[in-house]
Formats: sequence, C-alpha cells, structure tokens
Amino acid sequence: MATTRKESAAAADTEEMPEEVQQELQASSAIRFPPEEEAALLSQSNAEKSTANHLFKSAEYSQAITVYDRALASVPDYLEYEIAVLKSNIAACHLKLSDWKAAIDVATKSLEALARLENPPSSKSDSIEERKPKDALESEDHGGFVELADDEEDEAEALGKLRKADQRKQDIRRIRAKVLMRRARARSEQGGWGDLQAALEDYQTLFPLSTSLPPSDTAIINTALRSLPPRIAAAKENEMGEMMGKLKELGNGILKPFGLSTDSFKFEKDEKTGGYSIGMNG
Repeated sequence: MATTRKESAAAADTEEMPEEVQQELQASSAIRFPPEEEAALLSQSNAEKSTANHLFKSAEYSQAITVYDRALASVPDYLEYEIAVLKSNIAACHLKLSDWKAAIDVATKSLEALARLENPPSSKSDSIEERKPKDALESEDHGGFVELADDEEDEAEALGKLRKADQRKQDIRRIRAKVLMRRARARSEQGGWGDLQAALEDYQTLFPLSTSLPPSDTAIINTALRSLPPRIAAAKENEMGEMMGKLKELGNGILKPFGLSTDSFKFEKDEKTGGYSIGMNG
C-alpha cells in the first residue's frame, strides 16, 4: 500500500511494538496524500483491479492474486474500505485455489480493515478538542464571532453528507457479509476442531443478516448451522483421541525404566465433561 515518506520514516520507531498497537498508531497518525496524488493512486489501483477482475472471470486465479496485490500496493494505507475490498477479492481467489489457510488469513485482514474504518482510533488532538467547551471552540481564532453558512446551503450539505455516510455504512455491511461468508467457508473446508468452531461462529454472526443476503447465501448459512455442530464434536473427539495416544506414548517412555507402562493404569472418560481420569489397574 502506498505510504508517504514521513510514514515510512516513522515505521522504524514502531517495529518493536505489537502489530495491533502499530496499526492503531498508524491509523491515528496517517498523513494523507494531496487530493490530486491520492486520485492518481486510486486510478492506478482501479485499473489494476479491473484487470484482476477479468483474470478472475477467466479462472486465472493465481495471476489475479498477483494483479490484485499490485492494485493493493497503489492504495494509500489510510483508505481502509478500498483495502478491505481488494483483500476480499484476494480471499475469493484463494478459495478457488482451495488454499484455505491463505483465504482465512487475508479475509481476516479484510475484516480488520473494515473494523478500523467503523471504529477509527481517536487522535490526541481530537480528544483535546472534544474536551473544550463549546464556547471556547466557537470563539477560538475568530475573535469571538463565527460566520454561519446560509441555512438552505447548510441543510443541503448536511443532507448530502448523511446520505453519503448511510451509503458507506451499507457498503461496509455488504462487504463484511461477503468476507465472512468466504472466511467461514475456508474455515469449514480447512477442518479441525478449532477451524470448524470458528466457522460456526462466523455463520452465527451472519445469521441475523441472512434476511438481507441473497437466498443462496441464506441457504448456505442455514445448512452450515445444522451440519457444523456434529462435525465439531467428531473433530474434537478425534483430536482428543490423538492427544491421548501421544500422551500414552510419552508415558510409556517415562514408565519403562520402572517396569511399568500406561497399561498399568486405566483411563476413564467422563461423558459429561469429555475429560479423563486415571487410576491403577487391579
């Protein structure tokens, strides 16, 4: 993603910080490109995105990922929505390639970008302004007088901003649902106790939105909510069995010098908790 020189220099100071802290600091102190330069970068990114879309439609998924990455490199790193959309598209490519882990990772990053867009970290200067009394804000740098815009112009501008904000919220909800569907499918295909449980949680998050989703997505969600619980139980049982087998092997190695083995002990499963208790045989 495109970054300014000041941001690149500041990156060195945050390298040792946890990733989540770095993201908050970068988002709160993002330095924007001049409007003309930002527009040029977005135009370049959109051209690459259009090419990648054609590659996707032609089933050239690996090539599409490469071009989507180029599109992503041109996007200013404070434009979270555009970043989220591109990462969602990359996740779709990984799904087509059955690369479940990559699809999960990039879909998660897309969702994180949307979350930052909805809940941007407040900067220090913002919090200071919020704490100032209203009268102080109005009089600051204006000698105590504030010039008000024409009422009709002011209302039209406010209405336009509200409509634009509402449209963006709808776009965010639409993209989030799409990304959640993709991540849920990847987690379901990946299998394993943890991934199946995480897939169920994604589908449960999607369920309240199902009335506004396409019928095909709603059907997938309903089917998954029915089929995943028994799959999760079976995966849990399998992984617990594998773990017990490894523990038994380890135990035999430890007990062998004493003329004992794990066969000298009995393992009893508690059907209520799924745990095991150990006692001596005989």
